Amino acid sequence: MDAEAQKRAAAARALELVRGGMRLGLGSGSTAKHFVDLLGERVRAGLDVVAVPTSEVTRALAAAAGIVLTTLDETPELDLTVDGADEVAPDLTLIKGGGGALLREKIVAAASTQMVVIADESKWVSMLGQFPLPIEIAPFGAMATHRAVEAAIAVAGCPGPIALRKAKNGEVFVSDGGHWILDARVQRIPDPPALAAQLCKVPGVMEHGLFIGLARTAILAGPDGVRVVKRP
Repeated sequence: MDAEAQKRAAAARALELVRGGMRLGLGSGSTAKHFVDLLGERVRAGLDVVAVPTSEVTRALAAAAGIVLTTLDETPELDLTVDGADEVAPDLTLIKGGGGALLREKIVAAASTQMVVIADESKWVSMLGQFPLPIEIAPFGAMATHRAVEAAIAVAGCPGPIALRKAKNGEVFVSDGGHWILDARVQRIPDPPALAAQLCKVPGVMEHGLFIGLARTAILAGPDGVRVVKRP
């Protein structure tokens, strides 16, 4: 299977967990898009679910697929969230936010009884950090926040260059929540909880892309098929 076929295979396995009447969280990104496509097929065949999208892109895809949408204000407790990841560690700690939706993704995941991660095997790593860690910040005082984040990651033992994310047109990337994103190229994160704790101390940091203790199951697809990993 090529990468897209692997992503779709992981999404199809996750779809087996969905039951009628469920309240779902719909993740963002290329693998989650396959899940939305497949879920839409089931909905059009009669499956009764409601869903909270984690980004405006996912909202548009889900609406086009005929999936009934709700909000966390209307439906504050979800049964299952299915989302992708940029990196997955053996303890199912994740790096997410490559697409810029990390704040909404984390809010939705935290509101769910279960979070399932779907990905191709290339996302499985022995230690997080090769993928740049996204850190969502308030635009106000961005340079001061940038410097404080540099200091925080140094204290956590994983210093590295940090860059303000730019959109394809060269302008500053703006998240769905109206925030900016710093990408920290730390290379390795030996202690994700320690780094998360340092980042949470920085005024101006709205959220970071370390998802710790949220994913219960990872469904990973590779050339040899699909495997399911449960959090220890």
